[in-house]
Amino acid sequence: MFTVPEQFSSAAKANFEAQLALFTTLTGKAFDSVEKIVDLNLNVAKASLEDSSITAKQLLSAKDPQEFFSLTAAQAQPTAAKAIAYGRHLAGIATTAQAEFARITEEQIAETGRKVSALVDDVSKNAPAGSENVVALFKNAIGSANAGYEQFSKTTKQAVEVIEANVNTAVSQFSQAVEKTASAGRARK
Repeated sequence: MFTVPEQFSSAAKANFEAQLALFTTLTGKAFDSVEKIVDLNLNVAKASLEDSSITAKQLLSAKDPQEFFSLTAAQAQPTAAKAIAYGRHLAGIATTAQAEFARITEEQIAETGRKVSALVDDVSKNAPAGSENVVALFKNAIGSANAGYEQFSKTTKQAVEVIEANVNTAVSQFSQAVEKTASAGRARK
């Protein structure tokens, strides 16, 4: 049978190893997300450069100011659509990363909570007589901490959902404004 200090030492070591594993996993997920964002930005930059070259050639070949302005107006909607697609893709990467971070962290915290509860149960079996109130207080504190984390987790998820909804609303409104502008430009022709 272990003594109480050995149990705490073993638990501290296991907790440190778990925290290191969590940090390593989260860092890996962060790098994956950054890599996706860099790839997205490189692809957008390449496409933008190609589109700009084509547009410049078209504008330089315009025969009169009317044709020049018609070509310019015609570029507004595709450019806006690409910007919207970029924003959605970027938001998708961020949302996926946040969901992965939350999932991994929740799993780690749940596992740590189980281990701490098991340790408290083991230690309480070897606790001296009369320390039941201290053990109960400690268990209550752990329960309160877990409840606090669960509330924080729920609040964070709600905040992310609100942000996503706001981004989607903004993208929708921007799309509608671009469509109205493009429609008005076509009507003037």
